[in-house]
Amino acid sequence: MTAQIIDGKVLADAVRADLAEKATALKATQGITPCLAVILVGEDPASAVYVKNKVMACEKAGFRSIKVVYPSDVEPMVVLGKIAELNADPDVHGILVQLPLPKQFDADAVLEAIDPAKDVDGFHAENVGALMQGNPRFIPCTPYGVMKMLESAKVPLKGAEAVIVGRSNIVGKPMAMLLLAQSCTVTVCHSQSKDLAFHTKRADILVAAVGRAKMITGDMIKPGATVIDVGINRTADGKLCGDVDFESCKEVAGAITPVPGGVGPMTITMLLANTLASAERTLK
Repeated sequence: MTAQIIDGKVLADAVRADLAEKATALKATQGITPCLAVILVGEDPASAVYVKNKVMACEKAGFRSIKVVYPSDVEPMVVLGKIAELNADPDVHGILVQLPLPKQFDADAVLEAIDPAKDVDGFHAENVGALMQGNPRFIPCTPYGVMKMLESAKVPLKGAEAVIVGRSNIVGKPMAMLLLAQSCTVTVCHSQSKDLAFHTKRADILVAAVGRAKMITGDMIKPGATVIDVGINRTADGKLCGDVDFESCKEVAGAITPVPGGVGPMTITMLLANTLASAERTLK
């Protein structure tokens, strides 16, 4: 058996084209251009690349973007002041602060300062609570992208055994809530879980989001399972790889996402989707 490859880049291109059409229509009919503001603090190279990619994605989709960059030694009150300014700007529909932040920041306090109605990352406690209740305003972008990939691959969800490896607030926990809302039976594994393979072998849907290169191997998955690899790691020779050992798992799985080219392109795509949704809500 060789698994079906769930191509995130192809899906992301299709979704972004649809978002661009909707953004054009919104501007033509209502005079509203979806706008995303991104705040970057410091010189972390990976963060700088992520922000650049987000800004480029906005421009290609016909969105407006605002990029605000501060040095790593900036006082937190300066950043909080900018967030307050963006909160008050009716032409800004989405605000995100690129993580991680320098050590002088309380990251939770910064995220809580963002207006929940503009929190397109879905990290504000109010939005986390709404997701928990099954009535999300914004779905965190990576889990949102995973759900779109499962939908595109026509993966049966109702009653499926879903196992998530990783319990982060960004991926693992919201992923569990989204799968539970689709009537999956959900197990969340983590660093303290005993006999990880016992759990992963039961999974009809396996989501790996733990940040350990090639941790999930072919002998740990159920034949025919759908394997979603959220991890992004670098090997000793500098190549990108996921949390899943792709070569061994693709011979057992029914469907699998590659790294790169899997979940990654969908994350920024769903950030655009959340920003557009925020812009559309201003009409209500």
